[in-house]
Amino acid sequence: MATMKSLIGLINKIQRACTVLGDHGGEGMSLWEALPTVAVVGGQSSGKSSVLESVVGRDFLPRGSGIVTRRPLVLQLHKTEEGTTEYAEFLHDPRKRFTDFAAVRKEIEDETDRITGKSKQISNKPIQLSIYSPNVVNLTLIDLPGLTKVAVEGQPDSIVQDIENMVRSYVEKPNCIILAISPANQDIATSDAIKLAREVDPTGERTFGVATKLDIMDKGTDCLDVLEGRSYRLQHPWVGIVNRSQADINKRVDMIAARRKEREYFETSPEYGHLASRMGSEYLAKLLSQHLETVIRQKIPSIVALINKSIDEINAELDRIGRPIAVDSGARLYTILELCRAFDRVFKEHLDGGRPGGDRIYGVFDHQLPAALKKLPFDRHLSTKNVQKVVSEADGYQPHLIAPEQGYRRLIDGSIGYFKGPAEATVDAVHFVLKELVRKSISETEELKRFPTLASDIAAAANEALERFRDESRKTVLRLVDMESSYLTVDFFRKLNLEPEKEKPNPRNAPPQNADIYSDNHFRKIGSNVSAYINMVCDTLRISLPKAVVYCQVREAKRSLLNFFYAQVGRKEKEKLGGMLDEDPQLMERRGTLAKRLELYKQARDDIDAVAWK
Repeated sequence: MATMKSLIGLINKIQRACTVLGDHGGEGMSLWEALPTVAVVGGQSSGKSSVLESVVGRDFLPRGSGIVTRRPLVLQLHKTEEGTTEYAEFLHDPRKRFTDFAAVRKEIEDETDRITGKSKQISNKPIQLSIYSPNVVNLTLIDLPGLTKVAVEGQPDSIVQDIENMVRSYVEKPNCIILAISPANQDIATSDAIKLAREVDPTGERTFGVATKLDIMDKGTDCLDVLEGRSYRLQHPWVGIVNRSQADINKRVDMIAARRKEREYFETSPEYGHLASRMGSEYLAKLLSQHLETVIRQKIPSIVALINKSIDEINAELDRIGRPIAVDSGARLYTILELCRAFDRVFKEHLDGGRPGGDRIYGVFDHQLPAALKKLPFDRHLSTKNVQKVVSEADGYQPHLIAPEQGYRRLIDGSIGYFKGPAEATVDAVHFVLKELVRKSISETEELKRFPTLASDIAAAANEALERFRDESRKTVLRLVDMESSYLTVDFFRKLNLEPEKEKPNPRNAPPQNADIYSDNHFRKIGSNVSAYINMVCDTLRISLPKAVVYCQVREAKRSLLNFFYAQVGRKEKEKLGGMLDEDPQLMERRGTLAKRLELYKQARDDIDAVAWK
């Protein structure tokens, strides 16, 4: 079974680590809140400071009028071997060891002013003080600001409520042991400490009552009804304390001598002699230490459960925001490549249908391209008038003899030239879709969200690659169109019936036909033949253009979108690689906090496993 010293020392160690990380209780649930503690509560001038100094055996707390304690003081007492030197250490200055307790008082005052200023303001940020002495028991106490009823000069009107709220935030926690300090020379029913304790601990299970100033009660009165539990019953026995007189404080009477004087008072007192073994600051310290050890032992399973739950939650959040990046260039390069692959996977999912967006490329081929082809001005280009004009110009001074070969070729070349517009528009439309998919893929790649610089670099590299793919695709589709002009399909024209239409017989006495009718029919037939050929070319390009675009743009985007970027990254120096992995400062700060907290919880769990069940 673990010893009292090991258990309380364990809690002290965890408590100090929590405070370093900013987890100092008083605000919501935390590991610090789960640790059993003893909070010292009392009104101003209740003798609270004297009780603490009697427990420690040293005069070390600031004194004065008004609110002296303006920040919580976490006082951790560590019992050392007899004959060893007493000393104190502050968590905010761990390298400095104080052996002069007057200097400890001065440091408390200075550290308080550092946060609150010279004003009378209060702060819930605690001061953590550890005292190592053979004259103490292993114990942790939290000295809270004294409850008050009136704001003094220099304090806001809300100070009364502010102090009560701070004290309440500590004592309402189920793991807090309340040490309620009440002066015996005042009616216990009006005690600020007892009133607050009754509100947050109505059964009295967590409350220890302490009656101070027994030696200065009015003659003929005593505090037996309180100390014996008849006036106000608690689950734990009341303890009476005899404070040092102001004269003793002014004379700086040794605290050990004051303890001895206190023992003599109870042993020789006719009123309290029968309670002497259960009175005094020494008995109070031992009682609290034993009870704290018992509570710690009871709470260890719930503390371990909270630690395990917190570890799981922190690991989950670290996985979500990303683990820390190693500093060597190899690890950084590996990280960058892994992030690029993560982006590439998302991009391919968009293209292949795992995510929406890739279907828009098919929409370009199935709707946009056919619609553009239908709008081409072939009717105007192959009108009878234009056909006659082109054929005539192609013949020059010597009209064609049988078929207008040059006229056909000019009409076909001119018609095929119109296909370049839809071909280039198809390339641009697919390029726009691919750029949009890159943008969406960047935003949807969770791993990249913590690296805005790298995400920007990847987006720029991907868009540069898409520009290269578009240029190559544009050249390819224009070649396809030019190929249709460079070599005409002769078989198409061989199969055409190029014979002129048979003349219909002239009715008897009918007027002779105009000679231009034959000419119009002739040119109309040429236009019809060219139109039929162009329709065949259109059907061919409607099939071949999407293939070329997919081959040059979509296929290359899937295969080698970041290849050039990979080559550039591989040549970068360590510092430039680090620059690419710049993160949001707030995210880095959050990860650092989580990593430290995770380390704390793991160490706390290991320490508990090593100590709690010895």
